Amino acid sequence: MKKMQNITLYRAVTDTEHLLPFVDDGIKAGFPSPAQDYVEQGIDLNKALIKHPESTFLAKVDGNSMTDSWIFDGDIVVIDKSLEVRNGCKVIAFIDGEFTMKNIKIENEVLSLVPDNPDYPTITITPDRQFLIWGVVTHVIHKLY
Repeated sequence: MKKMQNITLYRAVTDTEHLLPFVDDGIKAGFPSPAQDYVEQGIDLNKALIKHPESTFLAKVDGNSMTDSWIFDGDIVVIDKSLEVRNGCKVIAFIDGEFTMKNIKIENEVLSLVPDNPDYPTITITPDRQFLIWGVVTHVIHKLY
């Protein structure tokens, strides 16, 4: 059996503002459109990615149990502890002394943690397991190169 995906947690620092150039017309993924000569607006990633600063954390992913949903080893995830957990959402869970990221599956009153990699098993939550849903994953920061 493969080990669970480890998560290293960091508190989100939201008391700073750093505006980055931002093209608000969107980037066309079809046919190209004329480029703007200049950018008038800026975007603060804290405001774009973090809706509830007091309950938001960042985590570095360690492992590859979520690769089929394009979440890879070394990616950063944004976690909001204030959001309601729903069937199918990605969560950070604390199970048997370890943090892991998985999809929540609720079926016939049975709760399971489902990976997005067929090499990893589904974890069924039973009363004998130490278990807590720590937060909901809202964004993934993924390095392309």
